[in-house]
Amino acid sequence: MSDSLASRLTTRNATVGVIGLGYVGLPLAVSFAEVGFLVRGFDVSEQVVTGLNSGASHIDDIASVRITQLIGTKKFCATTASADLAECDAIFICVPTPFDRAKTPDLSYVEAATRTVAKVLRRGMLVILQSTTYPRTTTEFVRPILEETGLRAGVDFHLAFSPERVDPGNSKWNVRNTPKVVGGLTPACTELAKGLLLSLMDDPNLVRTVESPEVAEMAKLLENTYRAGNIALVNELAQLCHEMNIDVWNVIDAAATKPFGFHAFYPGIGPGGHCIPVDPFYLAWKAREYNFETRFIELAAEINDAMANYVIMRMQDVLNERSTSLRGAKILCLGAAFKRGVSDTRNSRAIHIMELLKQRGAVVSYCDPLVPSIRLGGEQLDSIGLNHVSATDADLVAVLVGGGWPLIELAKRGILVFDAVNSGGLPQGNRERL
Repeated sequence: MSDSLASRLTTRNATVGVIGLGYVGLPLAVSFAEVGFLVRGFDVSEQVVTGLNSGASHIDDIASVRITQLIGTKKFCATTASADLAECDAIFICVPTPFDRAKTPDLSYVEAATRTVAKVLRRGMLVILQSTTYPRTTTEFVRPILEETGLRAGVDFHLAFSPERVDPGNSKWNVRNTPKVVGGLTPACTELAKGLLLSLMDDPNLVRTVESPEVAEMAKLLENTYRAGNIALVNELAQLCHEMNIDVWNVIDAAATKPFGFHAFYPGIGPGGHCIPVDPFYLAWKAREYNFETRFIELAAEINDAMANYVIMRMQDVLNERSTSLRGAKILCLGAAFKRGVSDTRNSRAIHIMELLKQRGAVVSYCDPLVPSIRLGGEQLDSIGLNHVSATDADLVAVLVGGGWPLIELAKRGILVFDAVNSGGLPQGNRERL
């Protein structure tokens, strides 16, 4: 069966299923369809499925025209019916892996997706988990659910883990040129998964195989925990530099001139999105099963989480210098997404800061051309137009996400600007930086 599937994957005569058509799943599904595979995308959202089947993309990185072309050639269709996945030879699971209030991994989406696969699982099928999670999820969580069907992983069907490496808003790195890591339950599982992933790649050297799903799972957590730890380092350094009246941004730029042994990371309001604020907690949670304390990882998370309150304190200090109280102050926040150039607000630290400002009695407004509205304290808040920013009468304008903001116009009017992300556009004397 493996030889037959390998042949169909090589000739691209196989049908690929993708469960979860979000920021990870949709680019993957579109990419497979564009290289010739027949693709079935599954999502529980009727709105998402209806939109995609009418040619409308809901993901910033995927232009609607790409969807329209694939719908026209019948290479791609979306569905909410699990039965439509029955014809698939390979299925990717690309669903969210959040955590709860106690920072405990929430695998409910993975469980639901895996049970969807189980409904259509058959001999010879290849199942690849892509959702970021703790080591051994593939073997200790996904595998048992699939084997409830009576089929055995590595014998009757193939199982592997290959972590997603999606950076929303990044126009340089995409599914086709970003190196992939994959580890299967058996060598045969690994080779089949590798062959399928290679069909996407511009370079045949871009797929790295490892000896097990656990190695691939841990590699993904290392990637994002590495970033979280280094961001925490510069966030703490930024606070020290402020106390010492040293420009942290100039410090980092100077250190970055070293051509070896240093990689520049920059301070800010704390990392947001679906990876860096979440993944370290998955690793820390799993470590406790082995009576192991990930002290460095958890400290880094604490430092990054605390940046929102630190930014509020700095804003309050800036206002105090002008004899203005934070309570009742009109504050215009620039940016609401978790990073520049996207509409994704998952774990947005900018929105969290707005919530804290509102709790402290500030009158909050915001501008983000890509995020037309947000929920703040249970109420909807609409973005003001970018053309209205320069005319604001706010007591303070807080730059929370980088962008093409009209900061020079604000400076000319004497509007106070607190730049939490060193967005540029103003001489240092005309703004307060983190």
